[in-house]
Amino acid sequence: MKLGRLIQFALIAAAVFMLAASASASTISFTTALSTPTNPYTTAFGTGTLILSSTGGTAGVGAATITFSGNIATNIGVPSNVNFGDFLLQCATCSTALAGTADATFGAFTADLYLWDQTDNAYGEFIGTSTGGMVYEDQSTVNISWSPELQIGPGTSGAIAGGSGSFGPTFFLINNQTGIVAPDSGAGGGALTGDTTIGGSVSSTLVPEPATMAMVGGLFVGLAALARKRRRS
Repeated sequence: MKLGRLIQFALIAAAVFMLAASASASTISFTTALSTPTNPYTTAFGTGTLILSSTGGTAGVGAATITFSGNIATNIGVPSNVNFGDFLLQCATCSTALAGTADATFGAFTADLYLWDQTDNAYGEFIGTSTGGMVYEDQSTVNISWSPELQIGPGTSGAIAGGSGSFGPTFFLINNQTGIVAPDSGAGGGALTGDTTIGGSVSSTLVPEPATMAMVGGLFVGLAALARKRRRS
């Protein structure tokens, strides 16, 4: 095969590779707001409903509440940082930490976060645990740990019954800690409300790694230099 044809073939092959990689890094839709009867799973606690009320504290039982609000994410680019939902900490009667007494105390609890990958029709679950903590108007010591299971997918990894049973090349990662922010970080519903986003990311095994991209780039540069050298000779 002549050198010119070899170079042409290599360039075409590299271009096809790049187009395939670009096509794989497309979009995906998922939701953690599984509250409709047609879906086999409902996020533990229920979207927008009460998770638990505080106990103890100077303001008494029920002085603070944590609710969950699921997220419906449509056509999210892959890879991307994503929001798996929000925890809302509300306290109508809390005072500041300067007062020296916690207005509300949460005991230990578990947070089961169900996820429906609508693109692949697969279901998974992140499980978080908390030892509880104290809440003031301007301070919260409540944290949720999602470790050690921080990933759902690809394939059947982390999949639970329902749907296709496989996430294909897609995988979801959740941040290992979610710190519940103090009530005074936001306002809503006539009472102080702290809004904590459950952060993470979505990616795909089909997205080329940086090393692969660098290798393809080097191929283009090398072939171009070879072609110039051949023309001069």
